[in-house]
Amino acid sequence: MKIKILRSKTNTHQEYVLPDREITLLKALELIKSSVDATLTYSAGCRSSVCGACAVRVNGRSQLSCSYKAKDGDIIEPLQHHPILRDLKIDKHKAKETLKRSQAWLHDTKEASLSPQDEKKTEKQTDCILCDSCYSACPVLAVNPDFLGPFALTRAYRYSTDKRENDTKTIIDHIQAEGIWDCTLCGECTAACPKGIDPKMDIMMLRSASVQQGYTDPSFALQSFGTPDFGGGFGFDPNAGF
Repeated sequence: MKIKILRSKTNTHQEYVLPDREITLLKALELIKSSVDATLTYSAGCRSSVCGACAVRVNGRSQLSCSYKAKDGDIIEPLQHHPILRDLKIDKHKAKETLKRSQAWLHDTKEASLSPQDEKKTEKQTDCILCDSCYSACPVLAVNPDFLGPFALTRAYRYSTDKRENDTKTIIDHIQAEGIWDCTLCGECTAACPKGIDPKMDIMMLRSASVQQGYTDPSFALQSFGTPDFGGGFGFDPNAGF
């Protein structure tokens, strides 16, 4: 079995030969580092799909290397939209700053009894392991590096719906600029999440909550609905027919 790994020093893919047997990608990386190439650099932690440290791109898709089974011909690369420290090891600090910018935590807490049904509402969002897979998959970040990104918005949704939060508006206020309205709702983040979280749906729910708080999509006013415009702002032409 052969796999290729993008090496940062040369910015080229280096091919490695592995035993032809079932093996996780993380085990494959460990084997390469211990017996073939000690300079190979990558990140790992729990080895149980809990910490999210080992996320990489395999054939262009985000994967946790501790759970992904390596296949012949795989191309391994670091996650996108992160500074590369070396090979597959990336700097996640800038991505994690989005959690501060989104104010995704409880602000003005109050006592509230949480039922099993209440916990169920955000149980899936709470499973986020901050692996940055969704962040890497997001096409918006390719053109707007200041976009908050999926996992920050999912966490904002998780706390904005918490019954103990007495100041939901603060969270909603902080996800408007470079936030929910910038998302294209392409669903790439949902497809990339190893925990089955649906950031796309969370963002749609946050848009609904924002409208209730008086916000609207800022791009809506710039949209054109045809010409000529007779002053109503919608470009309706009464003589155009149907």
